[in-house]
Formats: sequence, structure tokens, C-alpha cells
Amino acid sequence: MKKKCSNPPWILGLSFSHNGAACLLKGDEIVVAIQEERLTRRKRDRLYANEPSLAIPYCLDVAGITAGDLDCVVINSQTRLKNRKNDIYLNPDLRVGYHNTPVLSMPHHLAHAYSAFATSGFDTADILVIDGFGSHYEDLLSAEQKLVDRVDNTWEHCSFYRGNDTEIVPSRKFASPVTQIQSTGKKWVPSLGKIFELISEVSFQDPASAGKVMGLAAFGTSRIPVELFLNVEHGHLEIFDQFVQHFPSSHWSQTGMDAEKHADLAASAQRALEHAVLELLKHYRRTSDSTKLCYAGGVALNSILNERIIRESGYEQVYIMPASEDNGVAIGAAYYGLFQLTGQNTRKKLIHEGLGRTYSEAEIEKAINEKSSVFDVTDEGIEQIADRISSGQIGAWFHGRSEFGPRALGNRSILCDPRNPNAKDFINKEIKRREPFRPFAPSVLIEHVEDWFESGGRDSVSPFMLRVMEIKPEKANQVPAVLHVDDTARVQTVAPENGPYYDLIQWFYKKTGIPMLLNTSLNIMGEPIVEQPEDALWSLLETPLAFCAFPGRVVSRKSNSSFLDLLPVVNSFSYTLQHGSSSNGYKKPDLDDLVVTYPATRWGVRARTLKHYYFSLLRYIDGETTNYGILLKLNMNPENKDHVQWWLKNVRILVRSGLIDLQYAK
Repeated sequence: MKKKCSNPPWILGLSFSHNGAACLLKGDEIVVAIQEERLTRRKRDRLYANEPSLAIPYCLDVAGITAGDLDCVVINSQTRLKNRKNDIYLNPDLRVGYHNTPVLSMPHHLAHAYSAFATSGFDTADILVIDGFGSHYEDLLSAEQKLVDRVDNTWEHCSFYRGNDTEIVPSRKFASPVTQIQSTGKKWVPSLGKIFELISEVSFQDPASAGKVMGLAAFGTSRIPVELFLNVEHGHLEIFDQFVQHFPSSHWSQTGMDAEKHADLAASAQRALEHAVLELLKHYRRTSDSTKLCYAGGVALNSILNERIIRESGYEQVYIMPASEDNGVAIGAAYYGLFQLTGQNTRKKLIHEGLGRTYSEAEIEKAINEKSSVFDVTDEGIEQIADRISSGQIGAWFHGRSEFGPRALGNRSILCDPRNPNAKDFINKEIKRREPFRPFAPSVLIEHVEDWFESGGRDSVSPFMLRVMEIKPEKANQVPAVLHVDDTARVQTVAPENGPYYDLIQWFYKKTGIPMLLNTSLNIMGEPIVEQPEDALWSLLETPLAFCAFPGRVVSRKSNSSFLDLLPVVNSFSYTLQHGSSSNGYKKPDLDDLVVTYPATRWGVRARTLKHYYFSLLRYIDGETTNYGILLKLNMNPENKDHVQWWLKNVRILVRSGLIDLQYAK
């Protein structure tokens, strides 16, 4: 029996990729959207269609509905759709077969295209999608397949579309087969996104840190010819691998002998990327009647390139999807389902990116009370918080719904006075614990942005922190904490609709004459942005942040308390051990073997895999010894900062895995 559709319909869009995510629509309204990583606390947590998740129950819970109420589920996967892991009918959270829920699937770049076009507010537009790679040739629509030559194991990586009302039509596509780099033996899909991934891996030992490459580029000189990276001619793009011969022999470090080579490599890659994309866009613009451009895909987070697209591409209006990486395709999938069901596009523009759930006063109060022995709580309004920041305190800000994309935009932020010349180094080293060259963004009152930054004659609005502007020379010495080495900044404009965050900056402006704050995401390196109040309090506990501001109250550490005073306690849990077998069918666990745990959360259970090394640390946790005492057991010095940070990192992983809790010694 055909399922009767609600009016307006409930549509769930799902991204099954390395940025797993879910988005729930009620008609054209985004009710909620969340990345899996925010709930599991594992950066870039992958989702599979046939496995349980936390993101799906989270979305259903926010909406107050069940899986049986869904009118359509739309999936997108970066892996082959025929893979059993992409069988949504096996998903225990949804049970689409039992509920007779219609299911649609779509190619990866097309989902990116829908995410940008559907949230742009445009009636018609050209659409550009660029990333490392998208869908396999066999998973593309037939209209897309006709645009590329079929080669074994071919994957899309750069696509142009044209959007009109509810229809998006492919018009140009670049796809490459998996090839092997001759000099290194490494396999890759030659693409603009993969160039940055390769460099990120050689420089920072992490292919997912392309943003670091962009940040490092300003410290280098472009010495490697563009021709070793790529060629663009008459609208055709070719990617080469000759640039790998310039890879340094060691990873990046601030004092390493290859630091300059890494910076030059990053600068060269940035120049090649900008050249390629601008040439492609200028060629495409000459063939198009549209004056509007939508842009998405992981490469769309390169804010230096974004600014040049806005100023030089020839398009009068440019909309860059804030959730440009793979979590954003959940939004695209949901809108694709909406357009298929209703045949209508209301052109509802995305105004803000706070798409997570709201935490009630009672939930925040409960989280604080559970840790009352180590925290002080004071009732403070926005003016008092502005006083704290203007006096030099660096604090956390937890207000409203969490941001869906990778940028903290004033809902889950670390805030600081931009006048402080030492703030950049302190936050990078002591709070974020990351590379010293990483820049910080200014959140600027929208009515003052043109007084401080050059917008190149274009509209200066930048609500999603996706543009880079130069500071006006006469202003540069007033806000050193938010300027990169080249006197540019990744600007976020803040308007009255940003609510309390706008009010906070207004108060700071009244006190200091500076209409902006330094804003960076509330997390430390390697962790996702915080989602729950408990996550924010954990950040306050493990970093030298001075305070965490919740609506109407401010939490700070008691002067005589620290992480070392807390008592780790082993939870009751289930686990499985994964290791190879010896000839007699058994071997003693090694530290590199894997333990799979099943921590319970408010949104369900999700398996967590970690090395047996962490599991072995439980022998030191007896429920009676504080962290201070455990360090002594380990023959380590509780007064040594490096020793404390090492144990703190291990404890964080054990807590996230559900193996232990932290209690407060009586």
C-alpha cells in the first residue's frame, strides 16, 4: 500500500561519507541538521546506511516524530551505491521497508549542487562543485555519464550544473580514474581537492587538513610552476602529479629544516588552485546567460579562492554554501527529495547556520550541577561578559543552536579581545594546541565592516566566514590578533538577526571602540566543535579558558580545583577484542590490537573502535585514585605540563569511548 504523504512532508536527507550527517526538512524548513561527529566526538565520523547512527535519532527527537512519520528518505554516499554498506533497508534506526517509506538515492556532486542551489534563494543559477572526488561513473545519472569518457574506476571531481526552479541539469563534468603516482607508488584520483590532500598528508600527516595548507601558503613563495600541478585550456582541466617531486623529506615543524619548503609548496598549490578555478569559471561564464553562481564541495572552504571568485569570476552574485564539505550533502539530499515530492521551490534562503537542537535551561543547569564541586557559577548578562573580554579574559560562548558547518559563527565559540597582540600565540599553543601559523577570524558588526576591511568594490556581507578581506592599513595595528601574516582576515559579518552574539559585540564596541571580537571554534585540535553543554564544560576543564558563558550565567573553574583532582571511575560496559590468531588459535592482546566498545548516549549506542593500548590503561584506574595519584603511579610528575597533557589526552579518549567517567573526589 502506498504511504500517504504529510502536508508539508517530512523528508530526511542523509550523507554517508567521511562527514556523516543528517538533515530533516518539514516542507521547505530545515528543522534540524547535525553531523555525526558532534555526537560521537570523533572528528569526521563516517556513517554507513546499514548501520545505526546517533544523528538520525537526534533529528527525530528534535522534531518529536518517529521513523514511521517520514515521507521520504534520500541517501547519498561517496562509496559505491551497490556496496552492501549502502543498503538503507538494513538500517535499524529507520526500518524503511517496515514503514513503507519511499527511498531515493542520488550522486554525490548532484547532492552538493542541490545543497547550494536550494539554500541560495536564487531562481536560476550556474552551480560549481569541486572536491577530492565524488561518485563513481556507474553511480552518476545518465545525463552526467554522457559528459565524461568512461574509464575503469573513474570518479567525478569537478562539475558544473545549471539550476532552474526545482531542476538541476549537468552541463560540464571532469572525472578521473584512480591512478598511481609513479614516484611514490601512492594511488589517487587526480583532482584539485586531492592535490591539497596529498600536500596536507606530507606536511601534517593528515590528508583531511587542507585548511592548514591554505593557512601556511601565506608564509611561502610560489616557486613550483603551475604546469607541474595542472593545465587549463579552453575550459578543459588536466591534473598532473609532477609536483610531488618537490615534496620535502620530512613533515612540517616550526623549527624544522624543511619549514620553508613546506610553506613554498603550500603557496604553489594555492596559486595553481586559484589559476585553475578562475580560468574554468571565466570560460564557463562566457557560455552562460546567468549572472548568479552557487558553489559547494570541500574546495569551497578555501576562503582565499572564494574572495577571488567573488571579485573576478564575472558573476554578479555568488553564493557559497557554508556547509560545503560532505556534511552539506545531507541538506542537498533532503531538498532533492522535497523537489521530487512537491515540484515546488520556495527559494527559502539560508540565513543562519545554527541548525542543531536548542538545549533548555534545565539541561544546562543539570550539566553544571553535576560538576559543581570544581566550578563556580555566577549570574551575568551580556554586558558583564563584554567586560570580561575587554579586560583580557579568553572565554567560551555557548548560546543557541550549534552550527552545522565547520565554522563557529557565534553559537559554539571561543572569544577574545582582538587588540591583544599575544592572543594568537596563546590560543594556538595553550588552548587549541595546534600549529602557531593558524589564523583567527574577526566577527565584525555588519554596519562597521567597510570601515575596517577592503571588499574590492563588492558587497561586504560575509555571514558564514567564507571570505578573506584585507584590513585597511590605518586599522591594522588596532586588531593584531585577527590578522594573518599578510594583513588579511577571514571575516564574519554579524547582524542583528544573530541575536545575543550581535548584542555582545555591540557592548564590546561601546566599551572599546572596536566593533569586532576574535572568534574561533570551541574545540581543541583533533576534536569536533562542541555540541552539548557537557562538552563545553569539558573544554573549560581541560584548557586555560577563563570562563564559559551560557545564557544568563557564567561558569568558571574554582581557584583551587583542576583536572588532576578528578577521580576516574571505570564504567560498566561491553566490548569486543579484534586481533589475529596465533597457531594455537589464541594470542595475548597487543597494544595495537583493536577494542570495540559500545558507549550509550541519549540518542542510542554507536560502536567505538580504539587501540588496545587505551584499554590497557584501565589497570591504573581503581575508582579511588585521582588523576594526580595516577600520574604518580606511572612515575610521572603531576607538576610537569607535558605529563599532565599526555594523561589528559588519554583520559579524554577513554571518556569518549564510554570506558570511564570522571567524578569528583570527596
